[in-house]
Amino acid sequence: MKTITCYLDFISPYAYLAFEALPQSLMGVSHRMVYKPVLFAAMLKHHGQLGPAEIAGKREWTYRQVVWQAKQLGVTLDMPQSHPFNPLGLLRLAVACSAEGAPNRYVCETIFKHVWHGGAPADDAARLQALTQQLSPLRSVDAPEVKDQLKANTEEAIALGVFGVPTFCVDDKVFWGLDSLPMMRAYLDGDQWFDNAWDAAASIQQGIKR
Repeated sequence: MKTITCYLDFISPYAYLAFEALPQSLMGVSHRMVYKPVLFAAMLKHHGQLGPAEIAGKREWTYRQVVWQAKQLGVTLDMPQSHPFNPLGLLRLAVACSAEGAPNRYVCETIFKHVWHGGAPADDAARLQALTQQLSPLRSVDAPEVKDQLKANTEEAIALGVFGVPTFCVDDKVFWGLDSLPMMRAYLDGDQWFDNAWDAAASIQQGIKR
């Protein structure tokens, strides 16, 4: 049985869509899923990048694409009142719901729906308070160890080569994004392509550097 670690940030509509698509994608595969909240903004800072929603043109395309993909997947997706927003409160709540900083699927699903259903402000203080009461976390969301665990999750992901969300890590393989789910499934099914092509594709020499 393989362990799949899913690094996610509730700010990402792609993370939400991938989360919803996972059960179908992994049907029939013996696996253990571990969800680890991370701060996507910290990853962007580490790699010196802007997020998709911070780039004109890409921002509009991202929102159009995820609404379309949700329609294709049969998943409810309502854009929050504003995006991007500050996800720290939601991430710390998720971490606080687990002693190890790895919340279960119910917690993640509840927080994703808080953001992506209904079109309300995702970071509204009153809504966050109600959500906290609903989930009844094991620890205080303001506890230093909760903040440290979120930071540790993010640093762990970066050390593994994670650069975006959602990312799924299996063995030494890193699969990024909603559209990586079929590729991950092929790996889990033992596709021999991964024996050689995985490393070969990454060995291409870099040309122009900017």
